Amino acid sequence: MTDSATAKGEQTRELILSTALRLFREQGYGKTTMRAIATEAGVSVGNAYYYYGSKDHLMQAYYDLLQDQHREAVEPVLAAERAFVPRLTGVLLTWLEVAAPYHEFAGTFFKTAADPKSPLSPFSDESRPAREASIEIFRRLVEGSDLKVPAELREELPELLWLLQMGVVLFWVHDQSADVRRTKTLVNRAVPLVDKLLRLTRVPGVRGVTNDLVGLIRSIKP
Repeated sequence: MTDSATAKGEQTRELILSTALRLFREQGYGKTTMRAIATEAGVSVGNAYYYYGSKDHLMQAYYDLLQDQHREAVEPVLAAERAFVPRLTGVLLTWLEVAAPYHEFAGTFFKTAADPKSPLSPFSDESRPAREASIEIFRRLVEGSDLKVPAELREELPELLWLLQMGVVLFWVHDQSADVRRTKTLVNRAVPLVDKLLRLTRVPGVRGVTNDLVGLIRSIKP
């Protein structure tokens, strides 16, 4: 395939995805069909299916796009801050900023993603690339911070912080306050508490409980 053909194919792929995301926002995920996406994008239905086998594939592409945008957006935060609280606060608030354009259709989409058997679940095998990319951000967050916790907990912490983000996302989906003010308040108030709890794990009397917690986490991981 020539470079020009490759570039044209990539443009078509991006056009279909951007059109789909716009229609998801305007009409809702459930009501938007692949035919409607193809028509709006000005491509044949067969061409749309060539690049994306289904709406689920489009949403996986959205996951990847959102993750790429988040990874790029957090670079200034991770470069400027070493203290754990502003690093974690910055990463979580930056995700809210990146995801803001999609908040309107997040509720209808969440009905599908919440199904444990759905490929759109953030815990599914299909979502693994985006999930691992997100956990990597939290790994960099921890490794470059001033946080000192037991080594066993430090190893598990990036994934635990990703789970914290999933909790924030769930709250955000249901947040109808102006400019998702309540979700931002949740982040700003919760992160210092997380920091205090993590620093307590170095206290001698708490180390045993920490080890038990890490053992529990490892015992239930797939």
